[in-house]
Amino acid sequence: MILALEIILVIAAILMSVFVLLHKGKGGGLSSLFGGGVQSNLSGSTVVEKNLDRYTVVMVVIWLACIVALNLLQAFSG
Repeated sequence: MILALEIILVIAAILMSVFVLLHKGKGGGLSSLFGGGVQSNLSGSTVVEKNLDRYTVVMVVIWLACIVALNLLQAFSG
């Protein structure tokens, strides 16, 4: 169980780092290479950027859940 959580934690951390780096900064970013330059008429941000925000939040939640679960397992295993 602990090994599985550690593996998920590492994968989530790597994916979270990649998703954060793909976000568009002030002058554009890597997300513009993947269609992020197309603007939506109804809102200020693009569909790609909104999806990237969602994926980043999901990775953060998974990462935090793994940290909490690992700490609880460590506290109550001894």
